[in-house]
Amino acid sequence: MTSQIDHLVVMASTLEAGVAWCEATLGITPAAGGEHEKYGTHNRLFKIASPKHPLAYFEIIAINPDAVTAKRSNVARWFDMDDKALQKAVAQEPRLVTFVASTDDIKTARHTLRTQEIERGQIVHASRKSNKGTLNWQITVREDGERLFNGCLPTLIQWGKLDAAEPLRLHPRNSLPRSGVTLQSIAISHPSGPKLQAAYEAIGLQGIAIETGPANITATLQTPKGLVQLHSLGI
Repeated sequence: MTSQIDHLVVMASTLEAGVAWCEATLGITPAAGGEHEKYGTHNRLFKIASPKHPLAYFEIIAINPDAVTAKRSNVARWFDMDDKALQKAVAQEPRLVTFVASTDDIKTARHTLRTQEIERGQIVHASRKSNKGTLNWQITVREDGERLFNGCLPTLIQWGKLDAAEPLRLHPRNSLPRSGVTLQSIAISHPSGPKLQAAYEAIGLQGIAIETGPANITATLQTPKGLVQLHSLGI
């Protein structure tokens, strides 16, 4: 089983605020994304792939004010997006809140984390249209929507249909143009550093520095504005 960085997740109070922040902070305008009917959210995306992180892309996500509440029922939004403290923080400025790791065996990865007493959540099947075809994926989402470890434990995702021979043929990286932004590294700090280290190793996620300290995710990006670091700051 192997895993690697799939995408960074930045939450904004609105997509318009997220786009303005992206232009001011990273120097680029994100591409169109899509809507997530079940969770009442929508996003904008852009590629940040680099030789070390060939799948990487960037997601700016916000609650969709036009989502039909009746269709959502009482489903908690993913990535802690219903959390009042997080909503208050991103109302001040969009914030890096977590990242997603792509795995080649999401069922085994989820079970492995369970053996370490970490409940990553149920495996949800999802899809959306892209200009390269229909994107299909499986993703872990807890019923309470929690990220876990202040977002430092990645959500798990597996791309492609269950019976697909080439599961990565249809991946967002293939439908997004080059953005001029590339991911250089992700570093993690958390009071439960050793437990996170063990979890990363268990799912085959390598190349991410982890230290024991205040909760924080640091993503280093090369951008048209130079080297930029984004921080989650423990929210």
